[in-house]
Amino acid sequence: MDAPTPLVDLPLFPLATVLYPGAPLQLRILEPRYLDMVRECARTGGGFGVCLIMDGYEVGEPALPAAVGTVATITDFHTTAEGLLGIVARGGARFRVERTRAGGDGLLRGDVALWPDEPRVQVPVEFALLQVILERLVETLGPHWRDAPQTDYDDASWLGFRLAELLPLANPERQQLLELTDPVERLAELRDILPRFQKP
Repeated sequence: MDAPTPLVDLPLFPLATVLYPGAPLQLRILEPRYLDMVRECARTGGGFGVCLIMDGYEVGEPALPAAVGTVATITDFHTTAEGLLGIVARGGARFRVERTRAGGDGLLRGDVALWPDEPRVQVPVEFALLQVILERLVETLGPHWRDAPQTDYDDASWLGFRLAELLPLANPERQQLLELTDPVERLAELRDILPRFQKP
C-alpha cells in the first residue's frame, strides 16, 4: 500500500481562469491579502496555488476554489501603468486541495497534495494533426511558444496542455482537461472538441 502523500501548506489564489503546467500567467495585484501573498512568495521562494473559481468572485469574500489547481511560481515583478503591482508567473505542479481555511485578511490557504509530473509520452501518430493545429495557434495566439523545440511538440503532455491553453474553451472544459492524468486521453478529448472550431 502506497504511503499517503504529505500535504503542503499553500496560499491559494482563486481566479476565473485555469492555469496549466508550463503556462505563463500575468496578474495585477489589487488587494492587500494578495500583496501579502506575493511578499510571502518573494521571501520564501515558494509559489501560490491557482484554482478556478467554482463559486464567488476574484475580489471580496473568499471564493470557492476548484479541488484541483496548479502551483504558480513568480518569475518577474513590474509596476503597471495604473501604479499597481504586476507579476508574471509560470504554472508548475498540479495539486489536489484536501482542505482550506481563510485567514483574518481573507487569504485562502490550502493543505494540498502535489501531483507528480506526467511521464513523457510520444504523441501517437493518430494525433499528428493536433501538432499541426498547435503550430498554427502558436503563430497567432501563443508567440511565447514560438521557439519551442520539436521535441516539445512530440510530448503528449506538453502538446495537450498547450492546446488546452490556446483554444477558446469554456472554463469547465479547461478544468476537466487539467484534471485528466493520462496525456493521451487529454489529446483524445481535444481531438473530439476540435470540430466545434472548424468553419462549415
